[in-house]
Amino acid sequence: MKFFDSHAHLDDEKFDADRDELIVKIQEEGIDRLVSAGYSLEGSQKSIELSKKYEFIYGTCGISPNDIPQTEEEMWKMLDQIRVLAKKNSKVVAIGEIGLDYYWNKGNKELQKKAFTEQIKIANELDLPIVIHTREAIMDTLLILKQNVVRKKGIFHCCPLNRELIKEGLKLGFYISFAGPITFKNSKNADEIIEMVPYERILIETDSPYLSPEPLRGRRNDPRNVKYMAQKIADVKGISLEDVADITYQNAKDIFQIKSK
Repeated sequence: MKFFDSHAHLDDEKFDADRDELIVKIQEEGIDRLVSAGYSLEGSQKSIELSKKYEFIYGTCGISPNDIPQTEEEMWKMLDQIRVLAKKNSKVVAIGEIGLDYYWNKGNKELQKKAFTEQIKIANELDLPIVIHTREAIMDTLLILKQNVVRKKGIFHCCPLNRELIKEGLKLGFYISFAGPITFKNSKNADEIIEMVPYERILIETDSPYLSPEPLRGRRNDPRNVKYMAQKIADVKGISLEDVADITYQNAKDIFQIKSK
């Protein structure tokens, strides 16, 4: 059985002490492919470096809403650098993570919207999907996606367990990626949300080193734990763990436009 972790942050400093050793263990435990997601210029560069070093790792490039520079001038310069990075590296499989976050940042909403819209344009220029981060900004996120067609669609990463977002995101043709929160004991509507997503649009991720699933909450998360999300989905949908692994593996290959080995 093999798994595809569609969103991890192996560039994070929490992995600095044992990154290479961990990557060996990840492969040994059946994580056959994973995407190391950029969220800043530096993080995007590091993710690309990892993708070059390890055949089974792919990268994304993007500036998240929590990493936008303070001025618009700086933002445009950084987005130009993201465009160049993504264009010249063949293992970049998406622009992301990008989007809106009104939980951590309420004072720069207009700048967030501009960065989100521009990075959609970059994705369209490069024929890539996008990876979306949205927190307490669902309506504005959906409005931007409706006003700016994303040619290769994309993924709602660590998707909030919100019925309206799932319903509208699916209508727009996007994939829904589930992370640790679907396993949390206080996620009361997780089962209902999982049931809303058809097999052909569902993905699994760890978002590691964050959001460790039950029963590992409080510990550093890593891609080996993607199996917990797969098991939760299997339990809810009444299918086998192997079926979930196969379905989500193929879906990740499809959206990231990865050809078979």
